[in-house]
Amino acid sequence: MRTGKRGTLIACGVALQVAALQVATLAVVASPAHASDIGKDAPLAPVRPWVLQVTPYLWASGLSGDLSPFRRAPTVGVDKSFSDILNDLDFGGFVNLWARYDRFVLSGDVMYVHTTDGRTSGPLPIVGPVTGTLSSKEFTASLQAGYRIVEAPLLTLDLLGGFRTWRISNTVSASAGPLAVSYGESFGWTDPVIGTRVFWRLTDRLSLMGQADVGGFGVGSRQTWQILGTANYILSDHWSVSAGYKVLKVDYDSGGHVFNTTLHGPVFGVTYRF
Repeated sequence: MRTGKRGTLIACGVALQVAALQVATLAVVASPAHASDIGKDAPLAPVRPWVLQVTPYLWASGLSGDLSPFRRAPTVGVDKSFSDILNDLDFGGFVNLWARYDRFVLSGDVMYVHTTDGRTSGPLPIVGPVTGTLSSKEFTASLQAGYRIVEAPLLTLDLLGGFRTWRISNTVSASAGPLAVSYGESFGWTDPVIGTRVFWRLTDRLSLMGQADVGGFGVGSRQTWQILGTANYILSDHWSVSAGYKVLKVDYDSGGHVFNTTLHGPVFGVTYRF
């Protein structure tokens, strides 16, 4: 009788050990550290709510319009191709930022261009030839926030609103022999803007994107508008490339400063997606 009880206890102990081992095994297999061992039918990881992409790009822009870089200077017409600007270019940088949280979106764009245009005129008595240079720095930054009103598998549409700020600095220098003079002025303004962005997926890797805005409304400039269209191709989970065309128009006239110009040309970008 005692032997029977002892055998029953031993059997129960063994059964409990086996059950404990099975539970431990299931816990280890189901743990995140072993998620790769579950197989293709395992549930996907939760989608991250934040999406961020950074796009440095080249804008091969020409410049046309009317401008007066100094308060007391006359307004002059300008019509420069990209090659003309490239010859005078000291530095240029362009970057676009895009972020999304659920249906809330954020768009940013920054542009900085520094050019130096040099001219030499005929010689003056005693001092010799006169050399003059015009150094121009242009900084433009746009920031818009909005909401995704259409979110379909192949098409999204966002409404945006924000501002675009400008800062223009010009310095003219002249030298003739031992004599040298220079003079500089800076001016700037900020425009409210409203816009939209549409994204159309053609294939798993190829897509089209269009973005446009309009603003100014006499608050900063008389009027400003921008149109950007690109074709995009995904290279990997994080990298993609894009090519398209961009036009940026602004009409500013205040306090003797005139900047009524249109910048236009093809764009080429490389995007990193977080």
